[in-house]
Amino acid sequence: MIKIEKVENNIDLITIKNDELEVVVSNYGCTLVKVLMKDQAGNVDDVVLGYDDFKSYQTLDAYIGALVGRVANRIKKGTFELNSQTYHLPINNGPNSLHGGIKGFSYQVFDYQVLDETSVEFHYVSKDGEEGYPGELDFKAIYSLEGDTLTMHYHATTSKDTLINITNHSYFNLSGKKENVYQHLLKVHSDCFACIDPDGLPTGEIKDVKGTSFDFNEFAYIGDRVDNDDEQLQLGKGFDHPMIFNTKENQVELVHEKTGRKLTVSTTLPQAQIYTANYLDGRLGKYGQHYNARDAICIETQNMPDAIHLEENPSTILKAGDTYDEKTSYKFEVIKISRENLEIFKYTNFFRLKNKVKEF
Repeated sequence: MIKIEKVENNIDLITIKNDELEVVVSNYGCTLVKVLMKDQAGNVDDVVLGYDDFKSYQTLDAYIGALVGRVANRIKKGTFELNSQTYHLPINNGPNSLHGGIKGFSYQVFDYQVLDETSVEFHYVSKDGEEGYPGELDFKAIYSLEGDTLTMHYHATTSKDTLINITNHSYFNLSGKKENVYQHLLKVHSDCFACIDPDGLPTGEIKDVKGTSFDFNEFAYIGDRVDNDDEQLQLGKGFDHPMIFNTKENQVELVHEKTGRKLTVSTTLPQAQIYTANYLDGRLGKYGQHYNARDAICIETQNMPDAIHLEENPSTILKAGDTYDEKTSYKFEVIKISRENLEIFKYTNFFRLKNKVKEF
């Protein structure tokens, strides 16, 4: 079932609902506004952060729930060279350009059409030179809800060679309550991560996660890691790093034990920026709640940030005549958790979930 509610002018809220989930999105920034799901006791909560006052989406930073583009994350000093031409972007994050510039995709009104009872297609044409990027970029995002899984499918073509790196910047808290994410269990299928500098920009150094706070190859509590005495965690004020997927699965898993809620993020993209909401500043969010640092976690699937400067063949270049085609899915389920199906590893802060039983 799909329902449409007018917010203002050309901005709408679109509700996609089935027996398992209710998802509310907006054509403003393709923003994910709500995800309502049950817990193992049957209680329904909203598991993403957001705002009650829609103007907050239009005026505040943090990109809560938004689609980010043309280029997610940072570009060093807001400049890059492509085909022997130098391009200059807005500087909006320390010395760098962040998340598409001053008015990137997160702050644009998209055209949209309802495809069927489960899917909505958003469309936006970014003009040649918008926010400093070359080429007219014709972009579409299809949001589909099938059972317990929300899928975001991204397509783009360009009139000139350009850069593109799309992500969704939702803030997840599976408790559905006003509490931090320290009691969430995280698993990332990743053998290495990208180091950052004091401005959050990847340095080009890639480190093995083994023996570090960044090893989430088995479930571990976020709270047991995020404040560790690690130089990279101190630079990011917590986790704010690209985790590079191994060759097994491009996947991140998040579990909240008390509610039994589990989120599995699967993607065609090679990595995810794991961000523990370190810069949330007490702003007023939904349901009268104030959002502080560590009140959520973002799982931003993407190509390497600043790839144009770090990679020999940058993964973020889209050539004229080619098609950008990437997909990320978010599976929200309830699993039965008990002492019997938690296997404690050699270290007490490592856990593996087994014998998963879906229960609504």
